[in-house]
Amino acid sequence: MKETSKPDPKYRERVYQVVRKIPRGRVMTYGQIAVILGQGYTPRTVGFVMHGANETNTPWHRVINSQGRCSTGGVVLPADKQQRMLAAEGVTFVGGKCDLEIFLWRPGLKKIGKAETAKGRTALYRR
Repeated sequence: MKETSKPDPKYRERVYQVVRKIPRGRVMTYGQIAVILGQGYTPRTVGFVMHGANETNTPWHRVINSQGRCSTGGVVLPADKQQRMLAAEGVTFVGGKCDLEIFLWRPGLKKIGKAETAKGRTALYRR
């Protein structure tokens, strides 16, 4: 019989610890956080965890999707709240996207190159 693992009680907190380190005026992607945290984390689960973030101590608005867009339209009211919060920190958007080459925060990671595909995106975050 297959053994099931117990849920990690610190799963959410690990996500929040990374997010709390993002400086003002910079962003990280859901996928980038998932790669940094490793096995058991996916962009989708990071996004799910971010829905429960405490606004007073976790800068949830600094986490965006891999295209440089805000993904909170159906969850946060008003729909443009995240983009307005980032703009107030100096993150600029053109056509609803911020330039990840400029605003993506890479904590202690070297940049490998611009990724164009889902598989290639992890290259942005390789150690």
